[in-house]
Amino acid sequence: MADREPAVMVAPFSDPQAVARYTEGPPRFVPGFADLHRMATVLVAERAPANGRVLVVGAGGGLELLAFAGAQPGWTFDGVDPAPEMLNLAERTLGVFLPRVNLHLGYIEAAPEGPFDAATCLLTLHFLAADERRRTAMEIRRRLKSGAPLVVAHSSFPQARAERAVWLARYAAFAVASGVAPELAHKARAAVDAHLPVLTPEQDEAILRDAGFTHASLFYAAFTWRGWVAYA
Repeated sequence: MADREPAVMVAPFSDPQAVARYTEGPPRFVPGFADLHRMATVLVAERAPANGRVLVVGAGGGLELLAFAGAQPGWTFDGVDPAPEMLNLAERTLGVFLPRVNLHLGYIEAAPEGPFDAATCLLTLHFLAADERRRTAMEIRRRLKSGAPLVVAHSSFPQARAERAVWLARYAAFAVASGVAPELAHKARAAVDAHLPVLTPEQDEAILRDAGFTHASLFYAAFTWRGWVAYA
């Protein structure tokens, strides 16, 4: 994992105590977290059939899988994640929906070859440096049917020093407004600032194009977060 992702940022995903609290975090740091899942479901459903097979990259925790499975009773899923503790949490989170999900330990190479009717990668790509992000996007595309949608959302905001500082301050302020203790919010801000390989929205769109996706459209923008849908 350390070869691909900043170790300090992903270490909590292997900490059983931190994993046990994981589901509390995203709604407090990601504006419109539940709506992001609803929008992703809508965008996938535009092209995926009622019995569609969906690839979920970064599936640890199981929150988006839970939302997708609850909204679309005919879809089946393959989820991939490199953190065993997070996959264990996904199993517990999914409950009655688990029989419709196959979970795979590892990176994108651990995912089946497909072809899939759609793919999602939520709150994940920002852990990867640009080259690894591009390679991952290419491997996702290779597993998709022609024209299938990919929905991505992750940290992506302007990186000029002054603008970066403003957006990171807003990231922390939103967390505090959502109930996170100020010291924890500012610790998270400092970790993002020091360790997360965040790209600009323009760079993220270019990576999707480089990976062979077309018609990338921004559908979600909330402080330091951006989301796109693009097509194989």
